[in-house]
Amino acid sequence: MTDSAPVQGIKALLFDVFGTVVDWRASLIEDLTAWASVRGVKADWTALVDAWRGAYVPSMDEVRKHPERGFRKLDLLHRQSLDRLIERFGIVGLSEQDRVTITTAWHRLRPWPDAVAGLTRLRKGYIIGTLSNGNVALLTNMAKHAGLPWDVILSAELFGHYKRDAEVYRGAADLLDLEPRQIMMVAAHNDDLAAARKQGMLTAFVARPGEYGPHQSKDFEADQAWTLVARDFNELADRLGQ
Repeated sequence: MTDSAPVQGIKALLFDVFGTVVDWRASLIEDLTAWASVRGVKADWTALVDAWRGAYVPSMDEVRKHPERGFRKLDLLHRQSLDRLIERFGIVGLSEQDRVTITTAWHRLRPWPDAVAGLTRLRKGYIIGTLSNGNVALLTNMAKHAGLPWDVILSAELFGHYKRDAEVYRGAADLLDLEPRQIMMVAAHNDDLAAARKQGMLTAFVARPGEYGPHQSKDFEADQAWTLVARDFNELADRLGQ
């Protein structure tokens, strides 16, 4: 199916969250800078946030390499990466509660300006939900904080696998009691959509060229003929008749 073809038979839209729905980088930098100012903690928070995100995929790959250790939810991976970065950046004087507060900044991310309005429109015609590597508590707290109107929160934690593993996409379809062709995966990341399409889902690309700030090196545009390509969630709602 091409971008110009009519889209029929969709029952649910599932969304990547980090980068697609919420602006993780600017949110974390702002949150941690403000907290540190009150707390009196000195650090280069911009550099730490970029390094923290840089540890994201390697931390999941480490779990994949050692299945005997069991699946680990993203909050735990974030905390483990943070502890290493605190040492690397030479940040001193942090209590255990400070480390918890920093880690849970991921629960307090802000949505992109179009996200809440666009999701609210899309929810009128479709089941809308997350399909994210974020764990259930993280995604639930984020939804409350940011006002994200999800019908359902689906997390890699439920399947014991991370995206882009096939089990996540197939598992989501099973839990919703839908065929993959009845689900559209929405993401700002071409590789996420490619993995979803391999499992039979329809796909929608929404570019977020500011996700990585000045470090963005890919996903400026769709690199394949996805089912739909939209500038933002409001245009996606327009394209889907909502």
